[in-house]
Amino acid sequence: MIIKPKVRGFICTNAHPVGCDAAVAEQIDYVKQQGDYGQGPKNVLVIGCSTGYGLASRITAAFGYGAKTLGVCFEKAPTERKTATAGWYNTAAFHKYAEKEELFAQTLNGDAFSHEMKKDVIERIKSEMGKIDLVIYSLASPRRTDPNSGITYKSTLKPVGEAYTTKTYDTDKDKVHDVTLEAATDEEILNTIKVMGGEDWEMWIDALADAGVLAEGCKTTAYTYIGKELTWPIYGQATIGKAKEDLDRAASSINGKHSDLLLDAHVSSLKALVTQASSAIPVMPLYISLMYQVMKDEGTHEGCIEQINGLFTQCLYGNQPTLDEANRFRMDSKETNEQTQAKIKALWDDVTQENFHDISDYEGYHHEFLRLFGFDMKQVDYEQDVDPQLSW
Repeated sequence: MIIKPKVRGFICTNAHPVGCDAAVAEQIDYVKQQGDYGQGPKNVLVIGCSTGYGLASRITAAFGYGAKTLGVCFEKAPTERKTATAGWYNTAAFHKYAEKEELFAQTLNGDAFSHEMKKDVIERIKSEMGKIDLVIYSLASPRRTDPNSGITYKSTLKPVGEAYTTKTYDTDKDKVHDVTLEAATDEEILNTIKVMGGEDWEMWIDALADAGVLAEGCKTTAYTYIGKELTWPIYGQATIGKAKEDLDRAASSINGKHSDLLLDAHVSSLKALVTQASSAIPVMPLYISLMYQVMKDEGTHEGCIEQINGLFTQCLYGNQPTLDEANRFRMDSKETNEQTQAKIKALWDDVTQENFHDISDYEGYHHEFLRLFGFDMKQVDYEQDVDPQLSW
């Protein structure tokens, strides 16, 4: 079939297999161009491995360090009439390139929040890998079913304490306008923490440790975004922010409970990027469009693979990692420093419907959005008939 993007709101409902392959290949090429990565992980588990920072982590571990990787994701397979999800095609491409270089790569597709998936992963590790020395936690989901209670919780994107009015950009209507977000209830805050907090990360590490499949000195990290003043009301100091605070609690708990393994757990704060998750958050399309313009002008812009390459080489396996007061790895300083934020704030104050496309990098934002689904890749002929039914 000939596949063109079908965009509805903040999501694209289809994906292009050749475009996703090309995007994965670009990230692999970047990693291979960095030269010798030195000592690093040998057996890596990536929970949330198929898109964004999780995919970049898997690529860096495999093609940078030659590590065996086991991935966990939740993706839809293609049919004769419908494409697969982008993550499905990304994973197919990863497997293809890993096989070419004789790198061990296996992926389990299903509900990462479930006890069943944790059991399946442990069995796979025992039979195929040996002990895991790096666990990456990079899940992004709007809902989670607690495997103990069976209750399904849904996250909410709302400020905490009081309603908040701010600027936003409607990508459907190409419109800059004000939006008012009502304050979250206590129940909505707790539900968001249940979905996006550190409970599941902690459950994964507990299950892996109890099964004896974690190596002594194993490292683990969960990804977060902290941001600064412009995004705090809807991100840092909001329901999502409360959930992210719970990641800090989980990291401390993991380190305490598993000190016998010398386990090293950190939350990693990364820069804002166009992802399927960030596209759904009010304020972020406008903020990221302006931020991209500033950082590209400064020459400091980085994508997923550059951020994760830095995280691995500077923090996870570096001699002098950058840590903040909460013991988090910080890879976001090129975005959150005062000089860069002042430039973004000036654009934010000035932006209107009339000048938005002149002072922002929405073109770059939109390109990155389409790229998430394998579209707008210059090397791909989108008039070509392609088979959507790729397997891993």
